[in-house]
Amino acid sequence: MKEIIAIIRPNQWPKTKARLLEEGYNAFTVHRVYGRGRQKGLQYLSKSREVIEGICFLPKRMVTLFVPVEDVEKVIGLLTESNRTGEIGDGKIFVCPLEMVERVRTGEKGSEVLV
Repeated sequence: MKEIIAIIRPNQWPKTKARLLEEGYNAFTVHRVYGRGRQKGLQYLSKSREVIEGICFLPKRMVTLFVPVEDVEKVIGLLTESNRTGEIGDGKIFVCPLEMVERVRTGEKGSEVLV
């Protein structure tokens, strides 16, 4: 099992959600987050036309899914396809190992708990 974390643009979330649901991935968590990557946030012009730089965090969505190892490439493809605009700030996808999962209510363990 793997944990997939995608940081995406907020306006891409509806398209991403629809695509995941379309392919049968209906168990995920979404958070509103703020951050910056290589783009270093936004730059602003002051009234005197000087560029004001600093750390300005941008709103993003963090989508987390837990999937079987054999589904990782498919999910990465769905996420990439739904979010690639070719512009800086399209996002990042992280794949992390998942050691164990347990359903609190029943004590069930393993990949069956993911659905």
